[in-house]
Amino acid sequence: MEIHDLEDYLAHHPFFAGLAPEYLALLTGCAGNVNFAAGETVFSQGGTAEHFYLLRDGRVALEFPHPAGNGVVIDTLDAGDVLGASWLVAPYRWPYDARALAPTRALALDAVCLRGKCDADPALGFDLSRRFAAVIVERLHAAELRLTDMYANPAADASDAAVTAGAAGAA
Repeated sequence: MEIHDLEDYLAHHPFFAGLAPEYLALLTGCAGNVNFAAGETVFSQGGTAEHFYLLRDGRVALEFPHPAGNGVVIDTLDAGDVLGASWLVAPYRWPYDARALAPTRALALDAVCLRGKCDADPALGFDLSRRFAAVIVERLHAAELRLTDMYANPAADASDAAVTAGAAGAA
């Protein structure tokens, strides 16, 4: 299926499955295309959550910063995934870092624009909140699995950090 414009892309994205057409038009007004080079930071822990992203191509690592330099990867996202739920909940700060592991294209949805539309239409806000609750639960589960793996097999953590660092250096 060929996607012709932003509204068409949103309409066919699984995250927005079943969303009312009038909401798709509202969301499109908050959307724009962005690109990230391999190794580029998408956002940093503590930074203001100004967007959320629908990944079109590429790969992004979610990492907790580590004093030794290599972040601890808690999840890896690919094309079709949703990145960032912190735009929805005050104080609108990122809880981790996100870094492109490969050239990545995404659709960025502006948080201020979205919050305004959600305030104006509580039904839209409720719908988006439900959808993002599922994303948050999925991320918590991924972090739980990653931490379980790290503590069950500490050598795997060093190996994964080397692979992640190598992917960033290959750019």
